[in-house]
Amino acid sequence: MRNEAEMMELILGTASGDERIRAVFLNGSRVNPTVEADRFQDYDVVYLVTEMASFLNDDSWIDRFGERVILQMPERMKLVPPDDNGRFPYLMQFEDGNRIDLNLIPVEQAGDYVREDKLIRVLLDKDGLLPKLSEPTDEDYYVEPPNREFFDNCCNEFWWVSLYVAKGIWRGELLYALDHLNGPVREMLMQMLNWQAGYRTGFSVSTGKNGKYLQRYLPQESWESLLRTYPAAESSSIRQALEAAAELFGRTARDVAQNLGCLYDEEQELRVRRYMERVFGELE
Repeated sequence: MRNEAEMMELILGTASGDERIRAVFLNGSRVNPTVEADRFQDYDVVYLVTEMASFLNDDSWIDRFGERVILQMPERMKLVPPDDNGRFPYLMQFEDGNRIDLNLIPVEQAGDYVREDKLIRVLLDKDGLLPKLSEPTDEDYYVEPPNREFFDNCCNEFWWVSLYVAKGIWRGELLYALDHLNGPVREMLMQMLNWQAGYRTGFSVSTGKNGKYLQRYLPQESWESLLRTYPAAESSSIRQALEAAAELFGRTARDVAQNLGCLYDEEQELRVRRYMERVFGELE
């Protein structure tokens, strides 16, 4: 596997030798001071270019980066609509384990780009036109405290969609039940846990994509309870997971409400949980 020095030499060497490329940025986890480095970190790279057409007319120019396992070019895909923002990403996984997410951005968008994200480091600026940037920080991704309306909406959505899961279990529609449990119900549960992590850290941390750092900031009991909300594709397992999610959500929501000055609707939870008990009682 090529090491970091070899990869950076390749990335910068490509840019230095190409007059169309005027600047290079590195962003993402490799410039995040809170992230521990490992061999699976992507190289999130931006090339600011004078024009796009010559790059896009012949994609073979990216072959210099190495032998690929797979390539994705989202702007040419139809299943998920492209961003169509004048930029073009090449997402490349290489045989040696490295990955480069390389984004071509017109130089005219440089000002907009540097204002979009604080996790950016300038690696090359051939023309000296880029503003001086502060040290990279992930503060744009910090958990933000909810206002009362957001808190209430989160609670209502969790308990409302929980009934979809119960209905799916009763009908034996496992995919329906799983989809709602692992979709809206889990999304609201994770939101509430993020708020708990936020107040415990003074809202000064990011829990990462998909909550991958959440374990660092939760009480151990909450983390262990969260793991119990992931079921097997079997009715009794889904039911147990839903009940675990309900218990964890209610406990966490009370904690968040107490610490952030919100009001938790105890009656809403009680009515929904009683209803679910009646539904499940018909299966016994």
